[in-house]
Amino acid sequence: MKTLSVILLGVVLCLSCKDKSGEEEASRQANLAKEKQAIIAVIENETRSFFARDYNAWKANYAQTDYAFQAWSNDDGTFDSNVGWTDINKQVGKYITDNPEPVSSHPIVERKNMIFKFYDDNVAYLTWDQFNSDKTKKNFHHSKEVRLLEKINGEWKIVCVSAFWDYRHPIPASRLPMIQKIANESRGKI
Repeated sequence: MKTLSVILLGVVLCLSCKDKSGEEEASRQANLAKEKQAIIAVIENETRSFFARDYNAWKANYAQTDYAFQAWSNDDGTFDSNVGWTDINKQVGKYITDNPEPVSSHPIVERKNMIFKFYDDNVAYLTWDQFNSDKTKKNFHHSKEVRLLEKINGEWKIVCVSAFWDYRHPIPASRLPMIQKIANESRGKI
């Protein structure tokens, strides 16, 4: 009888540990989803505020550090880059203040196949495919995007922006639904 009681007690303890482990995993997954949504909000806000020419809102999305970085390709085959917040602010911040009219050169921006990698609770790396419309919304350009974000004082901030655009192969807007369908069937789950 004593042996049976010990075995039953062991089973009960194992089951209670398993339930606790499941709850912890569910809590971890919920927190991860919350962090991903917060990061996406920063990325979307940075894009929106840039095109709205809202300098203060745009600036608020960045880690204003000496290790901040931006790089992107240009349609003539060259690239631009800025290292450190002072350099980023000097070039992009100046562009915003010199061009205050809120006119988007890319009124539609579609992000697909977003992949996250968290290195700890305060550092996240992301990649995705982006489809950027022209002003008329008739064609899109595909870009591969990379972001590194750091949580500073409890808020996610962009540390690194890399954008590699394919300017030579515009995608007709009529093909965008097919691209969206493919993305929905692919690994682009958040």
